[in-house]
Amino acid sequence: MSSPVRHARWDDMPREKVTDAISRRLFTGERMMLAHVYLDRGAIVPTHAHENEQLTYILGGALRFWIGAEGDADREEIVVREGEVLHIPSNVPHKAEALEDTLDVDVFSPPRQDWLDGTDTYFHEK
Repeated sequence: MSSPVRHARWDDMPREKVTDAISRRLFTGERMMLAHVYLDRGAIVPTHAHENEQLTYILGGALRFWIGAEGDADREEIVVREGEVLHIPSNVPHKAEALEDTLDVDVFSPPRQDWLDGTDTYFHEK
């Protein structure tokens, strides 16, 4: 027997405060996670990498991404704007900055266990 079907409304889901400038709502299945991520202009997501494949779709605003490790000669800068999608493969280091107030939809496969259990400490590293 398969897992039960679930249905939810974004506005009814709890909004988790990640930092003073970043919050999120999560909806998770067995093998994927969907997140609304709310970033205030100037918010920084520090450089990190994870095993999870990631799709980022910008619903409003814009994010500047740095793809690759800090100091790498081939580090790439990409601005993703409203209506655009970015794919980040597994284990690729990346960093982001909100160029304006931004709402993005992130899809992860498998789900981000560090987001679920609160061990995503990279948000608070200086």
